[in-house]
Formats: sequence, C-alpha cells, structure tokens
Amino acid sequence: MKFPFWKEFFYYSKKERRGIYVLATTAVISILSVTIIPYLKSSEQLINQKEKDEYDQFISSIYKTKKQWDLYQYYNNKYFHGKPKPILAPFDPNTADSITFIHLGLPGFIAKNILHYRAKGGKFRKPEDFARVYGIYPWQYQMLRPYIVIGEAYLKKAKDSLRFKRSKEDSIKFFKYPEGTVVSLSTADTTELAKIPGVGSGIAKSIVHLRQKLGGFYSVNQLQELPYCPASLNKWFRITELPEHTLNLNKLTLAGLMRHPYINFYQAKVIIEHRKKYGALKGMQQLKLYNEFTPVDFERLSHYACF
Repeated sequence: MKFPFWKEFFYYSKKERRGIYVLATTAVISILSVTIIPYLKSSEQLINQKEKDEYDQFISSIYKTKKQWDLYQYYNNKYFHGKPKPILAPFDPNTADSITFIHLGLPGFIAKNILHYRAKGGKFRKPEDFARVYGIYPWQYQMLRPYIVIGEAYLKKAKDSLRFKRSKEDSIKFFKYPEGTVVSLSTADTTELAKIPGVGSGIAKSIVHLRQKLGGFYSVNQLQELPYCPASLNKWFRITELPEHTLNLNKLTLAGLMRHPYINFYQAKVIIEHRKKYGALKGMQQLKLYNEFTPVDFERLSHYACF
C-alpha cells in the first residue's frame, strides 16, 4: 500500500518516535532548568538572607545586653566591694539631694560638685548634661543613664520667634535692700531673696528648695546647711511661721522618710524595722537606743516629726 507524499515525509518508525520523545523531554527540562531553577534559588537565598539578618540582630542584642551587664558587674565589684551597693532608682539631677546621689553609688565629692553647680544656677536640660559633671566617670554615667528623669520645668524649650526687650525700669538686677532690712525666711520668694546683698539667684533658689523639702524653717541658723550661706546673712532674716509637724514617722514608707533632708537611708531603715518589731513609735525617745541617731538629729527632727 502506497501512502501519500506528505504522510511518507512525516512517517517515523516506532524507534524513531521514541528518540523524538526523549529529545523533546530533554529540551523541555533544559529550558525549565535555565528559567525557573535560578528564580527558585534566588528566592531561597533571599529567605535565607532575611533569616540570617534576623538571627544576627538577635545575637547582637543579646551580646549588647550581656556586655552592659558585664560592664556593670565589673565596676560594681571593683568600686563597691565591701561598701553598700548602689540603689538604682529614677532621679532628677536638678532636684535630687546629696543623700540620693550617694545612694546611687556616687562619691561624696561628686555629689558636692553637682550641688555646687546647681547653686550657681546650673541646670540639667537633658540626660547627656549629667555626663559633663566634673569627676564623674563614663561608666558611672552609663550605669545611671537609664534612671535620669528630667522634670518638665527643666526641659529645654524652643525659643519663641518673638522676643521682647525688658525695660530698665522693670529690672531688679541691680536693686538691693538697704542695711537693716529684715525679710521673712518663712515666706520670701526667690525674687525677694535676691534683693538681699550677698544673695544671688542660685542661693535664693537653694533657700526656697530647702524650705520646701524641710516643710519650713524653725531657725535662721539652718541657712548654714547650704553652701555659700555664711552666718553673716542671718541678720537679714527672721522666722515668722514655724514649720508644721507633718513628718509622720509611723505612716511614711522608707522612700517617704528619705525625702526629708534630716533622715538618711540608715535612719529610715531603723524606723521601719522598729515599727515592724515593736509597733508604732510614741516619741523620739524610743530612737535614742540606736546609734544611727545623734543628739543633733533628735533636736532637728523634733520640729518636724509627729506620731
């Protein structure tokens, strides 16, 4: 039987057809390997790279935290071995007292430098300003940095676009009270205190700040507890209102007791322990058995303590 011309042209034997199938399959696989497989590899590489970056970031955060902890432990063991451990708590360097700085682990001379800086009118506008305190080490700043809280009154404010010039008539910069003037130490504000010869804005702010923390003055001699307040300034002041007995030794917590300038950490701890063992205090005489209190402490606290 004779086939048409075109059928004879496209006619292949069974063996030839198998060869064609094999070649076609190989060609298709080759094309797929050239186009699809590189794409799959690139996607897999992107996923692996993302996972690697996340892993590296996680390990880096762990290393950084460990490094900070190791740094704290190193200096903690080196500088506080055999001494009371620092009590790390939030504090405002603009208002904290010397006892607070000592409890934070700072030496007494650094606490004195901070108070001296504030008495001169210096302010801490941002946490980084604390690192510039004379005598403080970088590791001390790094240890205290997370606990520095700047009050809103001391935050750096944006300058107004409009500026007003102050007239000379409104200025009290050069005005001072004449000799013989007496000012109430119980009620005078910073403006009135600055009119006294020998008292600047820094000392005036320190006086008001101490009065607020104490709850009032009972004697003009208390001014000598502030730096740069010589006894010669006492003649300008008088006490018009005695402080109220608002320091309740039976109700305040450890932190509440320590807020008063006349009670340190160890004295506050004695009061708390005494209340736990023997109940509420009935008078200052019960504290005379403890070495943490001196006769001077009893005399000063008697004007503020109540039971």
